[in-house]
Amino acid sequence: MVLSLDPWVGKVAVVTGASSGIGAAIAEFLVDKGLIVAGLARRSECVEEKAKQLSGKPGKLHAVKTDISKEEDILSAFKWIEENLGHIYILINSAGVAKDNFLRNGDSEAWRQTFDVNVLGLCIATREAVKIMSANDINGHIIHINSVAGHKYVDMPGMNVYTASKYAVTALTESLRHEMNDIDSKIKITSISPGLVASEMSTLNTEFCEERLNLVKSLPILQAEDIAEAVGFVLSTSENVQINELTITPVGEKF
Repeated sequence: MVLSLDPWVGKVAVVTGASSGIGAAIAEFLVDKGLIVAGLARRSECVEEKAKQLSGKPGKLHAVKTDISKEEDILSAFKWIEENLGHIYILINSAGVAKDNFLRNGDSEAWRQTFDVNVLGLCIATREAVKIMSANDINGHIIHINSVAGHKYVDMPGMNVYTASKYAVTALTESLRHEMNDIDSKIKITSISPGLVASEMSTLNTEFCEERLNLVKSLPILQAEDIAEAVGFVLSTSENVQINELTITPVGEKF
């Protein structure tokens, strides 16, 4: 197997949650490889700043202000991308939220926000990407940034609804793959499930209680760039190869 992103050079990739963490690292990685990247984020100014830093790279990063919890924002973003950048070949659903919350006494609005971003936003973005790829005979690739918490119970305080949202991503990945098979589509569907990653959702999360923050800081941890490299590996597979699920954890992780 020859690992290369050359077939994607000059093609449009959409990365949600591109303002920081995993999404920002993926966007930078793809720009380095020569792709045209639409970075969707509420904090589009962060993506714009990153785009300036990446000027002169083989590819290009474009900031698209988008709140993934709002369907109208997603639809507008995809419309703008089609009209200004071209057809979408890759979608990477990286946007996510993790609220420090409990089922016994939790905040229903925090639960709703978690599902709006982690599940519904992912579904809407995926639907729009599939429409574009199918209408233009594009054998594209859709990658969901999932979590090990989407496959097993992670014994960490306040993870309940986040875990449920990631279990949903696991189910949605498999459902979509079967849907694509049923219509003989060549669009690839992949779930990447990282363990603990240093980001605003973990070690830098100001909403976490002290107990949870101290816990995540004490554990073996991945860097966002590790996940970006995993995305590159998945995208580099031959046309007849699909990686359904890729789990990546730091050495020594005990979850």
